[in-house]
Amino acid sequence: MNVFIGLDVSLANTAICVVTEHGKIVVEATEASEPEALVRFVQNLQYGISRIGLEAGPLSQWLHIGLADAGIAAVLMETRQVKGALKAMPIKTGRRDAEGIARLLQMGWFRAVHCKSVSSQEMRALLSSRKELKHGIINLELSVRGLLRNFGLKIGTVSKGNYEARVRELAEGNVMLETAVEPILSARVVLREQLARQEKRIRDLAKDDNVCRLGRVDKMDSHWRSAVIQAGICYGDPLAPRPDERRGMVAV
Repeated sequence: MNVFIGLDVSLANTAICVVTEHGKIVVEATEASEPEALVRFVQNLQYGISRIGLEAGPLSQWLHIGLADAGIAAVLMETRQVKGALKAMPIKTGRRDAEGIARLLQMGWFRAVHCKSVSSQEMRALLSSRKELKHGIINLELSVRGLLRNFGLKIGTVSKGNYEARVRELAEGNVMLETAVEPILSARVVLREQLARQEKRIRDLAKDDNVCRLGRVDKMDSHWRSAVIQAGICYGDPLAPRPDERRGMVAV
């Protein structure tokens, strides 16, 4: 007898529901959200497996890779489609969601999504880190502008290199203002140093990447090239086309 296995993934645990091809529930369980635990559960089942599915998400990609490394084929299911199908359920629990996912697999009412490679996810993490550093610097600068504006002090248009000097010039003579802005300026210096190091790492990685044609695109710097590459446009062959979305395959 072949079965369909639905996995509802949360941070700590994964709810599991196993249904037959006729829709009968034969097993319900909860395992730790770890690849080893899920692999052990699947291998101990006494049924033939038609399909295993889990809703796409950050943790789901990691579990999907772990299952694939163990030789267990699983399907990442498009998030909006799964949520749309499950939102009509009167009671929302992990166990019920796992059952809903299993039934979607049984009926074929889902769309598979592409799971990015580990290297692509690592590049995304690096780019996300750079983005957060930039946002941190901008937020600190806006905070200082707001602090000074309350006292009628306007920074105006100033270059990044002259920003600190301009702030200290405006706050000079007011001990409380100097005490307020100095820690923020010190934090800004540290963030700018870390941002410069992060951008250098990204530039170095972009220079060594085999997708050389992107380097000749006008007005595309190393950060944009890295973002395009990690976004999943290239699959193995640098010039390979994306899968046809009309066939039910999209990237996450």
